[in-house]
Amino acid sequence: MKVVLAALIVSLSLNAPATAGPFEDGVIGYERADYGAALRLWHPLATQGDVEAQYSLGVMYHIGQGVQQDYARALFWYRKATEQGFAAAQYQLGNMYLAGTGVRQDYAAAMSWYRKAAEQGAPYAQRSLGIMYENGLGVPEDYVEAMKWYRKADNQGNASGSAPAQRRR
Repeated sequence: MKVVLAALIVSLSLNAPATAGPFEDGVIGYERADYGAALRLWHPLATQGDVEAQYSLGVMYHIGQGVQQDYARALFWYRKATEQGFAAAQYQLGNMYLAGTGVRQDYAAAMSWYRKAAEQGAPYAQRSLGIMYENGLGVPEDYVEAMKWYRKADNQGNASGSAPAQRRR
C-alpha cells in the first residue's frame, strides 16, 4: 500500500512543466526521500488551496512518510482535495472507508467516494467499484455491474488500478 501511495505522488510530476516551482521541487525532495523538504514546500501550497499539495500531504500523513502517521490529518488533507474534485483524493477516501482506516468502516461511503473518482475516468477507482460489486460490499453482488467497471478500467489500459497520472497544472 505504501508503494502505491508513493507512486501516486511521483506520478503527479510526470507531466510537470519545464520550469520547476515549489510543488515540483517538493516532488524532487520526495523522490529523494527528503520528506522534510517536501513537507516544507507543500504545506504552504496546501494551505493556499493547491489541490496536488493537499493530496500529497494526505498521502504523507496516511502512510507516515516524513511525518508521524496520522489518519486524522490524512483525512483532513484528502477532504480538502476532494472539495476541489481531485479524483485521487476521492479514491483514497474510498480506501480509508473500505478498510476502516481512521474512520468507521463504511462500505456505502467507500462506494460513494470510488464512484465520484470513477465518474471522472479514474481507472483505479473504476476497478475498485468492480471489486465492490463483485464481492457485494456496500451493494448487492452484481457480476454484470462488476464487469462493466472492470471493462472501463481495462479500456484505459489499467487492469490493475495502479498509479494515476493526475496533473492539473
